[in-house]
Amino acid sequence: CMTAPEWPPTAEALMRSRFAAFRDGDAAWLLASWHPDTRPGSLDLADGPVWRGLQIVDVVGGGPGDAEGVVEFRATFLDEAGVGVLHERSRFARHEGRWVYVDGDVSD
Repeated sequence: CMTAPEWPPTAEALMRSRFAAFRDGDAAWLLASWHPDTRPGSLDLADGPVWRGLQIVDVVGGGPGDAEGVVEFRATFLDEAGVGVLHERSRFARHEGRWVYVDGDVSD
């Protein structure tokens, strides 16, 4: 896990680090950077897709001086069905001074 000075300074930076964690299978970082109110008890990435690319579509707030932020992204992946795209507007908030992932709305 990252120590406080290395913690992502913006919601977008946290989103990018979480994408890398999904790609690399780093469940510990995903759980650590998840808001405690919405965090699952555990995370099994063994059967997940192979994450390939990340495109940031929109960012609202989420800067160093903000309390909340939204990052909309499109992430491409490979699974047994072929290539797919996850399109989500993710909500981020500060918890104990650090950006954390709260939840998101997935769209087609």
